[in-house]
Amino acid sequence: MTRAASRRAVLTAALAAAAAGAASASSASATAPSPAAAADGPLVDNRFWSSYPDWSQGTRAGTRAVAGHRPALVIASPVGRVEYADPHTGKTAVWEHATWTSPVHRPRVPATEVIASWNARTPAGTWLQAELSGTYSDGTATPWFVMGRWTSGDGATDIRRTSVDDQTDGRSTIWTDTLSLDDPASGLRLGSYRLRLTLFRKPGTKLTPTVWRIGAMASAVPDRFTVPASTPRLARELAVPRYSQNTHVGQYPEYDNGGEAWCSPTSSQMIIEYWGRKPTAADLAWVDPAFADPQVCHAARHTYDYQYEGCGNWPFNAAYAATYRDMNAVVTRLHSLDELERLVGAGIPAITSQSFLKEELTGAGYGTAGHLMTVIGFTAAGDVIANDPASPSNEAVRRVYRRREWENIWLRTKRYDANGNVRSGTGGVAYLYWPTGPTAGQQRVLRELGIR
Repeated sequence: MTRAASRRAVLTAALAAAAAGAASASSASATAPSPAAAADGPLVDNRFWSSYPDWSQGTRAGTRAVAGHRPALVIASPVGRVEYADPHTGKTAVWEHATWTSPVHRPRVPATEVIASWNARTPAGTWLQAELSGTYSDGTATPWFVMGRWTSGDGATDIRRTSVDDQTDGRSTIWTDTLSLDDPASGLRLGSYRLRLTLFRKPGTKLTPTVWRIGAMASAVPDRFTVPASTPRLARELAVPRYSQNTHVGQYPEYDNGGEAWCSPTSSQMIIEYWGRKPTAADLAWVDPAFADPQVCHAARHTYDYQYEGCGNWPFNAAYAATYRDMNAVVTRLHSLDELERLVGAGIPAITSQSFLKEELTGAGYGTAGHLMTVIGFTAAGDVIANDPASPSNEAVRRVYRRREWENIWLRTKRYDANGNVRSGTGGVAYLYWPTGPTAGQQRVLRELGIR
């Protein structure tokens, strides 16, 4: 079961004092806004670039757009060379590079948090860097923040995929994969942003990363310890494979201490296989043949963030899912359980992030500072059917959780730990994976969520 510290542990500590003060100042501050208040404006904005017209926008320096079944961005002619000293291998190498910078995007909601994600193929000897720069509501600008250095491989010619620590301008900070304003209570917001892709390859080669999608979820979810109860609208269960992370405890401890902390890649692998994709026998040849479900070990290895030292980097999981044939993947936030029901109704399961005390989720049997599970359906009574990887066996993975408990631990942004201290919640974070040829119903639901 997941017992590792939350991926937001540092952020939680930084915000705890301010949140505790707000919570104790007024009991009203610990309640959710009314549904009417929540409806006053949007809380989440998604913007992803993935079409040929998208790639033709913005500013290109050495890159070009490629049309076809899956429009993409590739290196056309590198604009320079740069040395990169990989902190995780100790090696320094020279790389050719080219860039694409998005147009300025002004989200519907001036944001307190932004999470970028991307879908790409990176052959051995190539990699990409995703960056974000924004303008605050007072007109001042952020620097270019690195949101991730990524490659799908980890061979001799590859860098090690990594987040970048210690990035702040004194007003915003990058916490592994999330840009977060340091003091949302001040009223300062991120009013606009641009994304920049830098594509790298070994000098003198014709290699190139191929990027199919990049974008970001910007949000301003208000502080809330509880959320309004929703009304059940759907009874459906999707046939999603079941994998337990706990059957991998002790396996490959170099990847986040083994299966005990593999909730995110285990959940990712379940959804990937739901869509009919899986690693090849050659992909899995490195795994000890004595280990069951080697694809879970494979997912952990290929989502591992060498700086974070964990497999829970949200965009890295989405990027891993998109390495499979014709798969799309994004990190987003959902407003409500109703949106999750609509996705399931269209045949799209979702991976959700939540944290809770043992007594807050009946039937879980554990508490966690941060855990991913896969929502695969809803009962006739509206309760949540989840494939919970924090289970003793594959057979035990399917769980039914009480609707009211589950929606609260998932959608809240503040919670109390076992010692009564205020900690953060994820506010509805979810990974969504789907094929490039979705049904009309699936396409409609995604479009309604602002995901294209």
